[in-house]
Amino acid sequence: MFFGREDVLAKLDSLLGKRVASLVTCRGRRRIGKSTLVERFAKNNDARFIKIEGVKPDKAMNNASELRSFAEQLALQTDAESSMPDNWLSAFKRLNNEINDDELTVVLLDEISWMGHYDDLFADTIKIAWDNMWKKHDRLILVLCGSVSSWIKENLVDNASFVGRRSCDLVIRELPLKECVKFWGREVERIDLKEIVDVLSVTGGVPRYLEEIDPRLSARENLHRMAFARDGVLRNDFDEMFADVITRQPTFTAQVLRCLLDGPMSAAEVCRQLRIEKGGRVSDALCRLVEAGFAMSDAGRNPETGGALREVRYRLSDNYCRFYLKYIEPIKDVIDRDEYEFTGLESLENVDAVMGLAFENLILNNYHALVPFLHLNGTVITSAAPYVRRGTAGKRGRKGCQVDLLIQTRKTLCFVEVKRRREISRDVIEEVQRKIDAVKRPVGMSAVGALVYYGQLSPVVAADGYFAAIVPVRKLLGV
Repeated sequence: MFFGREDVLAKLDSLLGKRVASLVTCRGRRRIGKSTLVERFAKNNDARFIKIEGVKPDKAMNNASELRSFAEQLALQTDAESSMPDNWLSAFKRLNNEINDDELTVVLLDEISWMGHYDDLFADTIKIAWDNMWKKHDRLILVLCGSVSSWIKENLVDNASFVGRRSCDLVIRELPLKECVKFWGREVERIDLKEIVDVLSVTGGVPRYLEEIDPRLSARENLHRMAFARDGVLRNDFDEMFADVITRQPTFTAQVLRCLLDGPMSAAEVCRQLRIEKGGRVSDALCRLVEAGFAMSDAGRNPETGGALREVRYRLSDNYCRFYLKYIEPIKDVIDRDEYEFTGLESLENVDAVMGLAFENLILNNYHALVPFLHLNGTVITSAAPYVRRGTAGKRGRKGCQVDLLIQTRKTLCFVEVKRRREISRDVIEEVQRKIDAVKRPVGMSAVGALVYYGQLSPVVAADGYFAAIVPVRKLLGV
């Protein structure tokens, strides 16, 4: 199943009009569909497609193992010999000899960091091969792809040796909500909205997890087989995925990730929770989590000054990771003994708060789809991020303020409240107004409230006319 990605495919399609070869980097979280996307692009354009994937490193492997696998994979798809090359330049020359200038060819070197794991000069060898061989093929599109985004960024994207050589850098995100719904197929018309919201709050927009959905089953049944069965994809994916993607200081980085489970934090707050002194170690770990697609930095701008915020906050942007660490990891042994009976999300401890965070995260990850419903009249958005300001002590102290999503234009502050509750009463109006009152706006700047929700909305809220926009999640899902 392949849905969406029209924007990324359009970027790749734009390369077809060039009269020279194209070098593309492609990165993103594991299971996000990177290699499937490249293969679909090749198929859409009737291109010859060659895919060679690095082998996951382990103690029994070495550089020769990667070279041997490269040659064997190439031989399976071409007439190249399968013997092990002497080095990477020889391997790349063998690939070069199989490229035909008479046809459009897409070459995908997948899990590129694994391929070069044992050779410190691997990235330099790619540059040499590009400059002296590959770029001479006018109808070649070479894609260097991998899940270890930090390796790609450090060795290819930010490497000065590749300046002016890359045609584009693709960062693949989760699927938009409207595309996620398509995995239910025609069954979506008969399924209760809560069933869809519950599953997406656990899986996020990760295609590999969405593919496991059986549209005939309820959310409880789907989550039981995906998360609470010993062979379930959500039961087994985290440990392998995290170890594969976080290659430096994985234990410490996992500790930092756990700090974000119950809400966003700054680097300083993470240090306090871990009881360590401030330093670059926590910041480096947070950057690794962002690059891996597990977390996101929500900097935004200060609505009172228009300048940058002094403190960047990080949130756990991957819903699966939160659900796994909260509910699956603590009972793995019970699941593996087939002794756990999952009776539904409602039976899980503190699930309302966790699912509330997950729902909020879904909206933040899809805020671009939300903007057209907010009636901002096509104005330029200068900032869109959660906003937190701590309260101050003393007689003249100011109250703290926490906004789920603050969208700023040159003339307007839009305070977006995100709610997932069984019943949403008029209290939500007073809650948003307190937040608006807590922010000292510049002269000439107006403020409006907006509500995005799942649940039963009180008719009083809709009739009051307080909110500039009220957006049920159904609109964002397109159902």
